[in-house]
Amino acid sequence: MRFVFKSLALSMSLVSAQMAFAAQQTADAVAPEIAGEIQQKQLVEAKQFMVAAANPKAVEAGYAILKKGGSALDAYVAVQAVLGLVEPQSSGLGGGAFAVYYDAKSQKLTTFDGRETAPQAATPELFQHKDGTTFKFYDAVIGGRSVGTPGTVALMQALHEQGGQLSWKALFEPAIELAQDGFDVSPRLAGAIANTRDSLARFPDTAAYFLDSNGAPLQEGTRLKNPAYAKTLTSIAQSGADAFYQGDIAQDIVTAVRSTSDNPGVLALEDFMTYKIKERDATCLPYKQFDICGMGPPSSGALTVGQILGMTQHFDLAAMGPESPTAWQIIGDASRLAFADRGRYIADTDFVPMPKGLLDEQYLASRAKLITPGKALETVSAGEPEWQNAITLADDQSIEFPSTSHISIVDAEGNALSVTTTIENGFGSRVMSNGFLLNNELTDFSFASYSQGYPIANRLEPGKRPRSSMAPTIVMKDDKPYLVVGSPGGSRIIGYVSKALIAHLEWGMDIQEAISLPNMLNRFGTFDIEQGTSAETLAKDLEEMGYQVSLRDLNSGLQGIMIQEGKLFGGADPRREGTVLGD
Repeated sequence: MRFVFKSLALSMSLVSAQMAFAAQQTADAVAPEIAGEIQQKQLVEAKQFMVAAANPKAVEAGYAILKKGGSALDAYVAVQAVLGLVEPQSSGLGGGAFAVYYDAKSQKLTTFDGRETAPQAATPELFQHKDGTTFKFYDAVIGGRSVGTPGTVALMQALHEQGGQLSWKALFEPAIELAQDGFDVSPRLAGAIANTRDSLARFPDTAAYFLDSNGAPLQEGTRLKNPAYAKTLTSIAQSGADAFYQGDIAQDIVTAVRSTSDNPGVLALEDFMTYKIKERDATCLPYKQFDICGMGPPSSGALTVGQILGMTQHFDLAAMGPESPTAWQIIGDASRLAFADRGRYIADTDFVPMPKGLLDEQYLASRAKLITPGKALETVSAGEPEWQNAITLADDQSIEFPSTSHISIVDAEGNALSVTTTIENGFGSRVMSNGFLLNNELTDFSFASYSQGYPIANRLEPGKRPRSSMAPTIVMKDDKPYLVVGSPGGSRIIGYVSKALIAHLEWGMDIQEAISLPNMLNRFGTFDIEQGTSAETLAKDLEEMGYQVSLRDLNSGLQGIMIQEGKLFGGADPRREGTVLGD
C-alpha cells in the first residue's frame, strides 16, 4: 500500500526550519508559515489549457485569462497580481521570482531571472556587528536592512513582452477588483497573521492592515480590502513597470526602507533605476528519456535537484518502491552530498566562478559510489568537480525559510511556464509600502563573508543576487514539455521537487499522487519525516541505519501539470490552499 496521510486533517502547527552551517550544526527556528488542514485532492484533467497555483482566487484569475485566449505569460501576470493580495505572506510586488519558460512557436526553453539584488550601498558586513560577529537571523530580517531591490514587477512585464496575447492593462483587472471589493481572509493567511502578530505590530502600516483596531490578528473570514494595492496595480497597469521602478512607488519604498525606526536599510532610487531581468540558459540534467530542466545560478534549485537525481539513478529505485527505507536512505544521502556541494560552490555566477562539472555524469557517478544502500553516510563534505581557474571557497552560512509560492501554467498553444515567486520569510521584512510587503531577500546571503580565511561564495556584495533554492522545473521529453512543477519551502524546496519527480518518473505515480506523497528529506544529516503520515513507519528503520530522525510538518506547496497524449493532468498540494483549473 502506498503511503497515505493518516487523517484528512492535521492540527495546525508551526513549521520549523533547520539552520545549516559549515560544520553541519543544526538548530531549529520557528518560521511564520503554518501548516493548514490537509485535504485530499483529486487529479484534474483537461485538453486545452491549465493553471495550478497556491490560492483558488489566483487560479480563477489565471483561468479566466486563458479562457479569453490569453497565453501562459498573460495568465501568470494575473495570477501573480492576485497572489500578492490574497497570499501576501508568501510573494508579491515587493519580492522576486524565477521563471522557466517553453515557447511552443520557437521550440525554445529558457529561464528568466527576476531575483532581487543587493543595494549598491550594501557591504559584505551588512549583517555583522562591529566586532565581526553575525546578526541573529530575525534581528536581520525584521526592518529595512534586509530589503533587496524587488524584481517581480519587472519579471511580469518582461514575460508579457515575451509572448503576451492580451493587453497588459486587462491582466490586472481581476486583482484590482478584488482589492477594491475585498476578499475573505483564508484559514492559512489568518493562521500566519496570528503566528507573526508581534513582528507585524512593530510597523504602523503593517499593523493597520493585518491587525484589527484592538491590535488582534485578523480572523478567518474577515473581509479585507486593500485600496492602496488597487491604486498601485492601476498605476502599473496604465504605465507599465516604469510606474514601479521610476516613480513615486519606488520613492515610497526607499523611504519606508530607510526610515524604519529600528534596523533601517540602504536601498536607494539608483537600485530601482538600474534593475534588470536577466534571461539565462536553462540548466538541464539528462535522466533516462527525459531532460530535467530548471533555473541555474543564482538559484541552486536545478543544480541540486539535478545532482540528487543524477546520483539516485545509479540505484534501482523503481524496484525498491516508495515504501522502501533503503530507497529513502539513498535519496537522503544523495541529497546530503548535493547540499554539501551547494553550500560551497553555488552563488551568483555574475560575481563568483563556479565549477562547470557539478552535473557531469562521471562526477555524479563518483559521488553515488559514496552511498552504501542500507547504511547512512557517517560524514559528508563537498566534492571536487571539474572547473577552470579553481579557487578555494568556504562553506556557506546562510539561512533560508519556507515562505514562497509556485505557479504552473500550460496554455492552448502549448507554451509552458513554471514560476516560483517569493518575498523570502513569511511576511518578508514586515515593512509595507503602497499596499504590499517588502522582501527580506538579503538574508539569503551568508551573513559571514569569510570562514577560516577563505571567501564564502554566497557572501553579500553590491548588486549581487542572493543564492536561492527555488526550483521551478520543466521536464522535457522528445524536446517538448512533459511535466511542469515546482514548490515553495525554503531550502526544502529541493527535496520536495526531487520527491515529486522520483515518485512520478520512478514509481509511476500520477502527478497528484506524486505531490500528495508524504514528504521525507535530508539536507544536513537529520532525516525529516512528515508527521501525521504513514511515512512515520520508516522512522525506526532509518534510525537503525544511523540517522537522527525528526517528525515534523513538512509544508510543501507543490503545483504540477503533466502533458501526455494531447491531455493535461494537474495536481495541487493538499498541504496548502492551492487548486487546479483547466479546459
